[in-house]
Amino acid sequence: MAEEKKVKKDYGKWFREMRSELKKVVWPSGKTTMKNTLTVLAVSLCVGVCIWVFDAVAQLAIKTLLGLFA
Repeated sequence: MAEEKKVKKDYGKWFREMRSELKKVVWPSGKTTMKNTLTVLAVSLCVGVCIWVFDAVAQLAIKTLLGLFA
């Protein structure tokens, strides 16, 4: 029985500490969040295009090599 109270007390303490720490967080503004989101999307798109181009070149090279030796 004593262990149950201790566990409940520990959960309560954990939630109080978590709430206290979350109050200390400096949350970004909506403008900053939008800017960061657009940056991530742009970089992801660029990386995707680079991978697509590399894949196309590699595929062409492999087809050319197979065509030479077939």
